[in-house]
Amino acid sequence: MDQIRDVVGLVGDALGAEVIGVYLHGSSVLGGLRPASDVDVLVVSRRRMKDRERRVLLEGLLQVSGMEAGMRPVELTVVSQPDVRPWRFPPTGDFLYGEWLREEFEAGGVPQPAPMADLALLVAMVLAGDHSLAGPPPAQVFDPVPHADLVQASVAGIPELLDDLDGDTRNVVLTLARIWTTLATGEIRPKNTAADWALARLPPEHRPVLEHARRLYLTCRYSEEAWSDDLKAGARPYADHVLVEIGRLSQERMGGFPDPL
Repeated sequence: MDQIRDVVGLVGDALGAEVIGVYLHGSSVLGGLRPASDVDVLVVSRRRMKDRERRVLLEGLLQVSGMEAGMRPVELTVVSQPDVRPWRFPPTGDFLYGEWLREEFEAGGVPQPAPMADLALLVAMVLAGDHSLAGPPPAQVFDPVPHADLVQASVAGIPELLDDLDGDTRNVVLTLARIWTTLATGEIRPKNTAADWALARLPPEHRPVLEHARRLYLTCRYSEEAWSDDLKAGARPYADHVLVEIGRLSQERMGGFPDPL
């Protein structure tokens, strides 16, 4: 895929010999790219990036990532190995690019180091996918992520996720199903198979919302999707039900971990 090759080239141009490894994760390796899937890449460097390197990488990503025909959005995360090995939680991410941040970057913002709880999920996906674009296999670069940290990382993002329920319904509905699945099984599954797991456990009144989100994920881009008034109205009750299940499991897995609701 030319876009992936371009991303690897940008990383090399920005960081050169400081790159330890470049790893594909997400839909690309867990179940196959779908019409609206991002290209998800995790980069491990020997040290944190310098300002010039950040700007070089950002400028390149703004050119090769997008929502236009023939192009996919790129989500690229850079971590310095000393920040993630030995593993501790929450880890620090050194650089994060995603299309939802484009407006900020085009206005002059540059990604900076910050605590990033969901790096636990990304590293777990990289280890499970075992797909190196450059460098050694991920098991030689990362420590395993404890299940308790996967639980904590999954739950930590829920408040922000719920803020997008009305505007990004498909993604929120599917992500809640994936969080539920991860807490119950210890596995990070593709969104459609996580939805399959959740559908088998949902009460009948909540299934149509998740079935519709799953169908959209498999068949169309975000710009092509549509929600009926009834399905849209059912998204909040669906979310409330799944959140109860997530809260129950997080309590069980963490032995008193705070309820996310």
